[in-house]
Amino acid sequence: MKQPDLDMVIVGAGLSGIGAAHHLQEQLPDMRFAILEASEGIGGTWRIHTYPGIRSDSDLYTFGFRFKPWTDKPIAEAHLILEYLNEVVDEDGLRSKIRFHHRLVNASWSNELQVWRLLVQTDAGREPKTITTRFLWNCPGYYKQDKGYTPTFKGLEAFRGRIVHPQNWPNDLDVADKRVLVIGSGATAATLIPKLAETAAHVTMLQRSPTYFWSAPNRNLFADILRGLKLPDMWVHQLVRKFNLTIARMIQDKSRHTPEKVRKRILDEARARLPEGFDVETHFGPSYRPWQQRLAFLPEGDLFASIRGGNVSIVTDCTDRFVESGVVTGQGDVLEADIIVTATGFDLSVMGGIHFDIDGAPVDFSKATVHRGVMLSGVPNFFYVFGYLRTSWTMRVDLVSDYVIRILRHVRSHSSIQVTPTFRTTDDDMPGLPLFSEDEFNPGYIKRSAHLLPKQGDRAPWTFEVDYYKERKILPSATLDDGTLVLSPAPETQRAAE
Repeated sequence: MKQPDLDMVIVGAGLSGIGAAHHLQEQLPDMRFAILEASEGIGGTWRIHTYPGIRSDSDLYTFGFRFKPWTDKPIAEAHLILEYLNEVVDEDGLRSKIRFHHRLVNASWSNELQVWRLLVQTDAGREPKTITTRFLWNCPGYYKQDKGYTPTFKGLEAFRGRIVHPQNWPNDLDVADKRVLVIGSGATAATLIPKLAETAAHVTMLQRSPTYFWSAPNRNLFADILRGLKLPDMWVHQLVRKFNLTIARMIQDKSRHTPEKVRKRILDEARARLPEGFDVETHFGPSYRPWQQRLAFLPEGDLFASIRGGNVSIVTDCTDRFVESGVVTGQGDVLEADIIVTATGFDLSVMGGIHFDIDGAPVDFSKATVHRGVMLSGVPNFFYVFGYLRTSWTMRVDLVSDYVIRILRHVRSHSSIQVTPTFRTTDDDMPGLPLFSEDEFNPGYIKRSAHLLPKQGDRAPWTFEVDYYKERKILPSATLDDGTLVLSPAPETQRAAE
């Protein structure tokens, strides 16, 4: 049988793809692999998004990789994250593995050849090229990168000013001395608004419903103490990482078991940073419990400071319609603006929007069932990365990478070249359940795309464990011999055995 061009193709040179490549190269150095990156550079979100103030919403001690210490402030701007990722790529010698301007548009599995045939679009106007690989590891991120989500607003065309979405921020936009209206209430809006307020005449935040915000100084006292003791950077990184994870787990547990207490503390801390008499309950008191959606962090309480300084005001109401001068709210108030920013979120991208088929039959991901949230039922030699919802995305990149490499070694040890997640007869009665419980986590981007996502079952290994604190114990010791990972040797090996 003719050998494929590569043993593994990783799709995407963002956080997930770079992390996967590091672990693959370190733990299986003889594996021939390449990273396909659709754009001209690495970094994914941190390169594509250029809106003012863009920063992480997780601390970099947990958002960074376990193998590369973070030495800067906990909440970092995009350029610092990009520097960190470029250091990883260069220190690991991964840049030569990345094929830029290579967009995977179709992945076709051949059961006869036991390979993935990848149709890749390179420069515009050129014929797509074909790459064959034994294994495929999908790491394209989880949202559509070409444009953000904007609801259907009535009268949008009537507004005489400029309308922009943070995901497609124009380089020539100048907000100096302009009245800016930001529609949205999440982490993106909270990041943008303080930066816009530095030069704008005034910024108004229009939100349909509020978000939980908590604030603290953008420093880690524990890290400062450890560095003062002259400990190695890696020791500091690992110790602070464990400390931050412990604190985060306590907050998540309390949010689940005593949500009213957590809610009160969050609102009391906001109240202390806002002007006297400010209606905290209306503007910062969501109807859902803490951590049903992400808790947004304000380093140095910058949004609160902007409100206190009079540069920012908040209106909690729905958007009725756009008019020439701005927006009319549900209560009939007119919010005048020169520029409107629709910080209204993003759309989930299922498996990067790539078309998949097996022997020509399209793969419908909504009918597939996840296998430990890493593989999919009936799809051979395919892995993917979807990070955690309440813990930094990267924490799962490290765990999943170890697990994928265990599977690859398992396949090799059995003289096989194919592994396919397959239902056992005992799984015949298994129900297909939503991948995410709405009671546990219900942001808009999940609810809008829930019908497109794979299902999960009610038993291992057909589940996606969204809790890092549970999965860090489950995944490293998960059995590979429970009958659900069906191995297949190369045809000539099978014939020789017969």
